[in-house]
Parts: sequence; structure tokens; C-alpha cells
Amino acid sequence: MVNIEKVWFEHHEPNAIGIGESAPRISWTIVGDDKSWEQASYELQIKRDGQETESVVVESTESRLVPWPGQVLSSREHATIRVRVTSNLGVVSEWSDVFIVEAGILFPGHWECLLIEPNDPTETSPQKHRSVTFRRRFSLPNNSDIARARLYISAHGIYESRVNNSRVGDHVLAPGWTAYQERLQYQTFDISNQVCVDQENEIEVDVGEGWFCGSLAFIRRSNIYGNHLGLIAMMIVELENGESFHLNTDESWTWAHGRILDSGLLDGETYDFGQVSSPCKSVQVHKCPSFTRLVAPDGPPIRETQKLEVERIIVSPTGRSILDFGQNFVGYIKVERVSGSAGTTIQFRFAEVLENGEIGVYTLILDVGGPTTWQPKFTFHGFRYVEVSGWPAGSSLKKEDFIGIVIHSDMDCTGHFRCSNPLLNMLHENIVWSMKGNFVGIPTDCPQRDERLGWTGDINVLGTTASYLFDVTGMLASWMKNLLVEQNAAGGVVPLAILAQEEAIWGDVTIMLPWTLYQATGDQELLLRHYESMKSWLKAIPRSSTGLWKYDGYKLADWLDPSAPAEAPANAMTDMYLVCDLFLVHATSLMTQISAALSKYSAEIKQLRQAFETEYVTPAGRLACDTQTAYALAIQFDLFSSTEKTRHTAERLSLLVRQRSRFKMSTGFAGTPFLGHALSKVDMSNVFYRMLLHRVCPSWLFPVTMGATTVWELCFSDGSVIPGEITSFNHYAFGSVASWIYQTICGLKNIEPGWRTFQVEPVPGGARRWAEADHRSAYGYCRVHWEIRKSTTEPEEQFWLEVVVPPNTKCHIRLPGSTYLVVVGSGRVELETAYHPQQWPARAVLPPFSPSNDELPKMKF
Repeated sequence: MVNIEKVWFEHHEPNAIGIGESAPRISWTIVGDDKSWEQASYELQIKRDGQETESVVVESTESRLVPWPGQVLSSREHATIRVRVTSNLGVVSEWSDVFIVEAGILFPGHWECLLIEPNDPTETSPQKHRSVTFRRRFSLPNNSDIARARLYISAHGIYESRVNNSRVGDHVLAPGWTAYQERLQYQTFDISNQVCVDQENEIEVDVGEGWFCGSLAFIRRSNIYGNHLGLIAMMIVELENGESFHLNTDESWTWAHGRILDSGLLDGETYDFGQVSSPCKSVQVHKCPSFTRLVAPDGPPIRETQKLEVERIIVSPTGRSILDFGQNFVGYIKVERVSGSAGTTIQFRFAEVLENGEIGVYTLILDVGGPTTWQPKFTFHGFRYVEVSGWPAGSSLKKEDFIGIVIHSDMDCTGHFRCSNPLLNMLHENIVWSMKGNFVGIPTDCPQRDERLGWTGDINVLGTTASYLFDVTGMLASWMKNLLVEQNAAGGVVPLAILAQEEAIWGDVTIMLPWTLYQATGDQELLLRHYESMKSWLKAIPRSSTGLWKYDGYKLADWLDPSAPAEAPANAMTDMYLVCDLFLVHATSLMTQISAALSKYSAEIKQLRQAFETEYVTPAGRLACDTQTAYALAIQFDLFSSTEKTRHTAERLSLLVRQRSRFKMSTGFAGTPFLGHALSKVDMSNVFYRMLLHRVCPSWLFPVTMGATTVWELCFSDGSVIPGEITSFNHYAFGSVASWIYQTICGLKNIEPGWRTFQVEPVPGGARRWAEADHRSAYGYCRVHWEIRKSTTEPEEQFWLEVVVPPNTKCHIRLPGSTYLVVVGSGRVELETAYHPQQWPARAVLPPFSPSNDELPKMKF
């Protein structure tokens, strides 16, 4: 018997309140092990505020993003919904649990509040703003109980609110980083249990500079979006007797400085327990900026998601005490217990590795009194190690005095992988940690002190991997709306991060990422929303007369090619304009597919492919630039006009891997995400297996052998800070290899956008004896487990495969070495066949007098 596991709306969390859609599409996940179960119809029961329950029956096989039935929601309207489904055999499921949906403020005219700001400057220097606390006392009518109370709130800066000294919600760093010049996200909180009718109430909101007016990145510019901290809030309390109470930010509020003396996202926080709050002052008020739209979030908020204990305390050669959490992560520390004399100043310095360098600082100043608990509000860091100085005399430093708080956008984890190789398992874990650390409101390149920018190229190359590991759709959909604002301001050019510059890969994100999210979800709205943006980008690219990129300056292209010097990471082996043109052809090809999906017209790509082949390809199929990146992209993007040229190119790519780099990494941003897929496409997965499992620097596993717990920016680093301007030990771009792990090692890949139909075609290799993976799509968990077993009856080893197919989906299964395709419906299926392994290890091409390939299995690789 199947059941409905959960119901959700658009790409929000279940039971979301304050959503920005008036007619949100509905999805549900069906669970159960019934064989070949398919949905024939569904029934929705909806109950709106003060109305009778409505029931709607629809004959449909779809359980994902189905249309909202009936009348649309109005601002702040609350509804409950439950679902049941009927199978193709006429069997009706039980009703799901009741799920909540509630609209936020849907129209600008429904905002009744004003923007309030301090009436005195808050800048402590030209680059710093001291945080402030806004306050308002209020009393509620005491003639009725509270039915529902909501707080709609946002800030120019980042905020944390309290009602009656009780923290509101569990969000951190709200409202996040957005395109403030046009879009300001607001949050909706249920405060029904925090306000009282029988006593005076107080609301307090702390606001720090955050991204709005704080110092950003290596440019160290402040006040980019504005130069005043501000608050926008509207409280609405509905009483059981039908009355309502409204409290809005206006001139009746006050503000003051508190115990936070200094607080910056990059520079840390200084908190003084002995500081007395300044006298309350009046605020200045403004109409909500007309150029800014207050918008509800599309994805989950940033939350505290995990707690880490101190693994050990290290005493450095100079006698300094250092906390080692054993894991490089993003967040902050919580001091669980500390006491000392008044004025005792404790400093905490943060680092990813044990190196001398400029790192963020917390400063905690104690006051008289008993043990104190503390954690910062308006800062975060990427770190594993924390140096503690100034700990109170007479008090020993203990591991249990501290907790590491992990923060990130609270996306659901949707992908898991394990195999018989512990190092490969650790690599996968490192990729997951790097994703979490770099998905804090926006997708950043790295979380260390001087950057944390939403580089468009980084998320573009990670997009497919990201969609396997987490439900990223809501978060990235919101980020891409901000990207639209920036692109429009730049005349169609897609920004790299904070700079508007024409760059392939980085600019191509406006086409490639919506396509990736569409493949993961089947949501055509993601394509439609960005269709004009896609056309604008293709139009903005400087073109030569052939339609290819015009030579007009330096391009990042295959950024971070390991052969490039550390001080010049863009000096890759692969010609920059060849990379640009490869991605131009690919993006244009995707545009053709997107236009077809949306039933729109798109120009033919044939002429552009011909121009590329004329410019870069010899008659035999050799490329003008003889590198792994060039050949991998050409194969993966189907650039050749004949199978003979493709075969010739595949042989050349294999030779370059086996002879020139000898299985070491030799590709940068452009080539790395596609190299494994290209080799598998031409039946050379064994070559990439050996490359993936290589342990010599530069490689994916070398950092793992060095104790890395996240993905490093520079794969040729030895774990220390390299001279130059870039060194990050938490940088997810090269973690894009995880898409190959899922799609090739376990063979798990969608066929139909949204995973209604998917395939399992594993390619075992690399002496792996077993592997397993699962991916939770909108339809449920798609699971794969395979093993190589010794047979008790057959001389050959057997390849055994187990696949679990969620209800209402189909799976195409092909066993290794077989041309036979098995199509199955939902349920669990086992298959087995004789196992004939590929040659292992793939042989290097070595010069004379080198050790023979026959000896290589005895060597480390």
C-alpha cells in the first residue's frame, strides 16, 4: 500500500508561511513498495480561512507541480491541504497529513509600515557601522485570546528579532544577500506563542551592517547599497473575536546601541558584557523605497544546521592554544561557559589551516558575574582551527567550553554515495561539506575572509553535482532572480560576481543553470522566467563575422588549470578563445532545446558548428589546441560532424591523459566538469577511473590523503597557503566530479526532466567491489546498489544489481556489457550477470627504460 509522505508548494519547504505566490503549484511524494504503481488521479481537500472545505478530483498521472485549484490566495491568507491518490488499478490511498500554506504580503500597497533608521550616524569609521537595536513596547486588547500572530520583517543590513526577550524564528543572517537596489527579501514569522494579551509586550530587533552597507570582499568597499542601517516590520495579531491589532515600524519606535561594539561579516564581532546600552533615541522614518520591491523568499533560510565538538586542543610552538574541530566548516563558535574578572578580553582567531596570516577575529569582553554563554550574531567564517588568547587566568581551557555551529541555507540533502574505496567516500563527503559551506544565502566560491562572492562560473560548473546532492532549486531560483537585476543593469552582460564583464562559462550560467534545474525538477517556469535573459546574453557576446567570439581581450576560460602558475591562474594551456567558442556552441545548442521545450522559435545552430569546425578542427579531427580540456569539451558538446572525427579525437584525449599528464589532473574550470563524462561517452571510463583514483598531486585524492575535509581551490596545493592572491581550502568547483560518480559509477541519471523516468547503467571499474547511491527526486528515492560477487556455480564473477524505483516512475536498466534494456516500474528489482571487467589499471604511455605497465598495480596511483 502506498502513502503520501509529504506535500509542498512550489519549491518551498513543507508547511511554508509567507510565500510569494497566490496560486502555488502543489507537489507530493508517494512512498511504498508496490510493484509498477502508477497514479491515475488525485484528490485535493483545501480549507481556507472561515470557509467550507473544498474537494477537487483530477484525472492525472502527475504528482509534481500540479496547478493550484480554484480561487487564488490573497495576501496573508491561510489554507490547509491534504492529498490522496488513486492508482491505475483503482486502489485509493489514505489521506496525507494536513499541510499548511500561507501567503505573505503579495502586493506593495498592502505594506502599511515605514522604513525606520537611526537619527544619528552609526558609522564608527568610513568603513564600519556599529549595530543598533530598534525597540517598541505595545499592549494587546485583553478581551479575547490570540488566534494568529505574524511578524513580516526585513532590514537594510542583517537582523535578529526578539519578542518579550524570546528570539523570533531560527533564521540567521536574514534577510541574506540580495540585489537590494530592486529586491529586498522579507521573512514571515509565527509569533502566536510569543505575544501576550495580559501584559505589556516588547519587540526588539538588532540590526548589523551585513552585506547592505558592510565591507565586501577583497575590494573592501562599504555602503555599496546604502549608508544607513534600517528596519521594515509589520506585526499583525488576529484575535479569536475577529478583531486584529497592527504594529508597524514608524516614528513611535526608538533605537540604541547595545553590547555589540563592532560587527562585520568579514572582520568578526566585538561583544562587551560590561557595556551599558546607550539611551534610547528617536528614529527617522521614510516611505519604503519605491525602487525596491519587498519579495518573499523562494528557498529555505540560512539556519544553524549542525553542532561540532572540539576534537582536540593544540598548543602551538609559540605556546598559543588552538581549538581543532577536525572539520573545515562555515559558521561560528559558541562559548558554552566562561567567567572572569570584569574587563577580561578574549580573542578568537579563525583559520582553515595552521598558517600565519590575516584571519577574522571575535573579541569577547567579560563583566563581573557568573559563567557566561555567548555566540556572535552578525558574522561567520570558514574555519577548522580557532586560536584562543586572553582566556581568564586561573581557568583552564577545556574542549567542552566550545561548540562549533555550522550554518548554511537549510536545503534538504537529496544525494548519498558510498563505495568500497574509503578515499573516494571521503572525497564525496568533502564535496558535500564544501557545498554546505558555500551555500550561505547565495552560492559563493569560498567562505574565507576576503571573498565570499557569488561567482557565476563556479555555480555553473557545479550545477549538476549540486542538484544531485541537495534540493537547491528554491535557493538558486532566488539567486538567479537577483542575477537578472544585475544583468539588466549591465545591458545583457552577465556579471562574474560584482563585475560586469563578458566571460564564457561565467556568463553562460544564465542558460546552463536554468537548464540544469529544469532537468532536475521538470519545472518549465525556470526556463520561461529566464528566456529573455538567455537571449540577451547571447546577443551581448562580442562576435566576429563568423558568429564566434571576437578577439577582444583576456578571458578566464580554463581558469585554474594546474599547469598555470599560482600567481597567474588564468594562464592555462588551452586557448582561451577556443574555450569561449566551445561554450558558445554548447549554450546555443541548449538554447535550441530550451526553445523547443517552450514551443518557441530558435535559430539553427548548424552555421555556428560549421564556423567552429572551420576555425579549430583539422580534416582528421585533431583540434588546433592539443589539450585535455579542448578534446573533452568537443566530445561532450558533440562538436564533430562525423563519428570518425569523434573516434580520432577520443583516441587523442586518451593518449594525452595516459602519456602527457599520466593520469594527473590537467584541466581547469572549463574542462574538469566534463572530462569524465567525455571519456565515458567514448567508452573509456577505465581511463577516467584511474585518473579519479590517482593519489599523486595534482589529483582529486591527493588532498584527501593530506587530511583535507573540504575541496581545495588549488588541486596542486600541499595543504599550505601558496604565495599569491588565491588560496582557499573550501572551494567546490573541482567537486563537480561528483556528477560523474553518480552518473557513471552508479549509472544513476534522469532521462525525463524531473526524474519521472530515469536510468541505471552502472559502469564498474577501478577495482571497486561495490558501490551504492541514491537521489531523492520529487517522486521519491531512486536507489542503486551493486556488488561484484564470486559465484558458487559459475567460474566467472557475477555482477549483482539492486534498484529501487519510487512509485509513479519508471527506470531503464542496462547491465554492464549488455545491449539489452530492461524497463521496470516502481518497486525493488534485482538483476545479475556475468562480470567481464575492463582492463585495469588503464596503462600509461611511458618512455623507454621506465617501469613497465605490468608493474604499475604495485605502485601508488
